[in-house]
Amino acid sequence: MYHTMTKQRKLNDFLLAVTRSIFQDIVSMDTVIMKIMNYAKKLVLADRASLFLVDTKTSELYARIFDTGDHYDENSPKPVRSQKEIRFPMDKGVAGHVASTGQILNIQDAYADERFNRDVDLQTGYTTKTILCMPIFIRGSIIGVVQMVNKLSGVFTKSDEESFEMFAVYCGLALHHAKLYDKIRRSEQKYKVALEVLSYHSQCSDEEFESLRNKPVPDELPSLVRYEFSPWAVDNDDKPLYVIYMFRDLFCMARYDMETLYKFTLTIRKNYRTVPYHNWSHAFSVAHAMYTIIKTTKNKFSPLEALGLFVACLCHDLDHRGKTNAFMVKSASPLAAIYSTSTMEHHHFNQTVTILQHEGHNIFKHMSSEEYKQVLGDIRHCILATDLALFFGNKAKLKDMHEKNTFEWDNTEHRKYIQAIAMTGCDLCASIKPWDVQRETVRVIFEEFYAQGDEEKSQGITPMAMMDRSKAYELPQMEVGFIVGICLPCYELLAQMMPETRPMVDGASANLKKWKELAEIQKQAEEDKKKEDVHHGKENGDGSDKDNLTEKKKQEQKLP
Repeated sequence: MYHTMTKQRKLNDFLLAVTRSIFQDIVSMDTVIMKIMNYAKKLVLADRASLFLVDTKTSELYARIFDTGDHYDENSPKPVRSQKEIRFPMDKGVAGHVASTGQILNIQDAYADERFNRDVDLQTGYTTKTILCMPIFIRGSIIGVVQMVNKLSGVFTKSDEESFEMFAVYCGLALHHAKLYDKIRRSEQKYKVALEVLSYHSQCSDEEFESLRNKPVPDELPSLVRYEFSPWAVDNDDKPLYVIYMFRDLFCMARYDMETLYKFTLTIRKNYRTVPYHNWSHAFSVAHAMYTIIKTTKNKFSPLEALGLFVACLCHDLDHRGKTNAFMVKSASPLAAIYSTSTMEHHHFNQTVTILQHEGHNIFKHMSSEEYKQVLGDIRHCILATDLALFFGNKAKLKDMHEKNTFEWDNTEHRKYIQAIAMTGCDLCASIKPWDVQRETVRVIFEEFYAQGDEEKSQGITPMAMMDRSKAYELPQMEVGFIVGICLPCYELLAQMMPETRPMVDGASANLKKWKELAEIQKQAEEDKKKEDVHHGKENGDGSDKDNLTEKKKQEQKLP
């Protein structure tokens, strides 16, 4: 009894050592295989060991690590690789028999067993006498075979079989985890390669960089500091130059590298998609609006805050797909699986960080770690603030502080609410522009909305009215509701906190008046149509539904 307990304890200690050694350092499949072979030899006092893995696709056994009988240093494992991976059918040889049947083979005279292949001995000059071969299982399936060769004294015993059978369980777990590790590592490498390829194609080209660098940055652009300025009037090829001008005009360039700024700006442009509205032109218009606020309010924000606001505006819709957050969630987009709230805004910020990480693109590289952390935090806060779902909460808190006279400009958290409202105001700046610009911009916005609505209909989803092309005739009234419910409350609060932004209120109010006029015209047209329908109904009995439908279709196709 004592002898049995002592033997079991030694086995338990051995298995514990195996577990610690293998599982604390799974760095590669080769390392795990070598450790298994080393411990297997120690366990049954064998001269050599082999481990063959099962390839289920080809029904073969294969090995790439071989025991040459040399000493194995666990702290500095150098597995012996063959020049070429060895493969053979699963039904061939001793190992093949074990892999095919799942039976343990304890062969006391190898040359007397017809399943033994003598070719290896003939090639190596080694003489095989005894063999202990055992399958390794994981989840009921054989994943490999361990073969012990030549017991150092005598033959392999029943006790060796029992000990090794328990050891094989740990081997199975170790190999399974090593395979998973290898898959993960390969996936990481594939990801890195894919990222390198994408980074190359998503960065500005050398030609674009040289073209921008060779253009002289204007010394002055006084017309730029006007809220009514139309950024859409600037040629797309000139917009990066205007960004450089605004950046230079706002910030001390001693801390920034011009070449890095050129690359950053051009790569930002490249990472906006060619969707109807949420594109590079929109980003430029939002950045210009923030530039105007920073310039006219003069030092309301600290230099780092101003930097965060301006860069956030430039990047706030990076890689926008022309779809709303709600659509991304309903369509089970991978992005919605990653970000459950403010889906696209989180993605826009992450794209910003990715671009900053490109070589030669980090415009903040000369900052201290504390400054870098602050400006990135501000950019994240500002980009997330462009989610209109967050606007109402931000507005309510800032309005409450203003009405109770508790707002303090020296309070960093209080200023964050001003930043958030300013971001919303800039994002909606099309509503403050001259009427012709506003009207054309709305047409483009609804082109994007209707495209989403069409896609929703194709999926059997009923779109919101503003996304429904068949309700285009309601557009003027929708714009009235949008300006009254969101734009004006935003601009009025902003003007109360920073009176210099009052032109934004005036611009939105002027456009509201125009939309109300169009809405009234539309309403009158509908009333006249109803009267006409009633009149025709009296004359024709059941009315002319066909004519009515035709007229309504004409109305639906009209945009203001």
